[in-house]
Amino acid sequence: MKIIILGAGRVGQSVAESLVSEKNDITVIDTDARRLRELQDRWDLRGVVGNGIDPTVLAEAGARDTDLLIACAAQDETNLVCCKVAQVVFSIPTRIARVRSSGFAQHEGAELLGKDGFGVDRIICPEDSLTRYIGKLVEYPEALQVREFAGGRACLVSVRARAGAPLVGLQIAAIREKAPDVAMRIVAIYRRFLDEPDRFVPCDGATRVEPLDEVFVLAGRERVAQILAALHCRGGQPARPVRRIMIAGGGRVGLRLARQLGLQERFNVKVLEGDVERCMHLAAELPPDVLVLQGDATDEDLLSGEGIEEVDLFLAVTDDDEDNIMACLLAKKMGASRVLALINRRSYADLMHGTQIDIALSPAQAMLGELLAYVRRGDVQAVHSLRRGVAEALEIVARGDRKTSRVVGRRVEEIRLPPEVHMGLIVRGLPETNAETPAEAPEPVAEPQVIIPRSNTVIESNDHVVFFLPHKRLVRDVERLFRVSATFF
Repeated sequence: MKIIILGAGRVGQSVAESLVSEKNDITVIDTDARRLRELQDRWDLRGVVGNGIDPTVLAEAGARDTDLLIACAAQDETNLVCCKVAQVVFSIPTRIARVRSSGFAQHEGAELLGKDGFGVDRIICPEDSLTRYIGKLVEYPEALQVREFAGGRACLVSVRARAGAPLVGLQIAAIREKAPDVAMRIVAIYRRFLDEPDRFVPCDGATRVEPLDEVFVLAGRERVAQILAALHCRGGQPARPVRRIMIAGGGRVGLRLARQLGLQERFNVKVLEGDVERCMHLAAELPPDVLVLQGDATDEDLLSGEGIEEVDLFLAVTDDDEDNIMACLLAKKMGASRVLALINRRSYADLMHGTQIDIALSPAQAMLGELLAYVRRGDVQAVHSLRRGVAEALEIVARGDRKTSRVVGRRVEEIRLPPEVHMGLIVRGLPETNAETPAEAPEPVAEPQVIIPRSNTVIESNDHVVFFLPHKRLVRDVERLFRVSATFF
């Protein structure tokens, strides 16, 4: 696929890195020649210096035969105008704009952003993606990651296995026997080793879940809390719910988080911000129950005075990676139950391996799946980038019939998947969406079913199948397998 990316900032760089690794033809436009040279030195892409709203610059970048435009420059106005120029002048089929202003989200798909407006097919907002993602971590305090599929009916969660939890120390086959009625599947384990990165462990019935393993599990949403407790909590009792939250940083992310959490009475929220004027703005914008404090999040006396040892979740979300890392390490040392650091630099995120920081979260990775769904071929519904972009979870819809599809009407054991690809679950009975052959789809049932596939499970048309892929290079194999054609021979 030929893709133009406008903007070589943090988001643009992360998007470019992910898409280049999948052998797409990438061109990046930016006004900063030095930044573009650095990108070209690191990855196999082309850089064009100039303003992305200039038709001449877009033409030089190859806009006349481009499949996808991703406008993620610093200014909302630049991104919106660039999409309009791409639509009117070059007829680029798909146009995505990064927009920070929350007001535009209310008009997505409406006249303001549609064909007669700015010509935007989809808006993305990293701050919104982060807020939603962190909200899930608040809901499931044992989880390291929570990713949703099939409209939230199924989830992929990762959790750090803990000695003494009911399912830790057991083989996967024994786990199935112990909980036969629980619709869940362990799709991957990353095992911790001293002085080296976590290592991927392929999962079969003989694989044993060991303490400190990072375990990835696919399950129906209603089972997630039970599964997390069984892998992380001694005795299998659910973890103490999150009540006290401290947010370090009152920028865009901190404001959105504090506003979202502050509207829920069950949370006690405090925000730490160093800038006095920003504190005044936060106090005016946030619900009255949210306490805004002026001070440095790495000030030990301030943290102690605000009861850091009683905090259930400490979130460091400033624009400075180093401050976030140090604030989290200090908060953890002083007794905070769980800490999360927002980290933009990938090298820093890698360094967090084995430290006291529970979760190192990249803003770009949080929203990358929203972009990847547009790049994937076939009927891909959801994509989630995992393990800092190395692995991926993919939701794809089975279309067609036994004559036109390699998967529909066939048992799982008959489907020729690459050996490393793990089919985790199937959601059956969802409403039809963009089916090419709707006549072949079964009538939707009253309530969609979450099915854990066995060797004799038959794939039906309109099944939403969720896969775990330990390497992104396997994506094309899965996409080809699900492609509908007149004949697949």
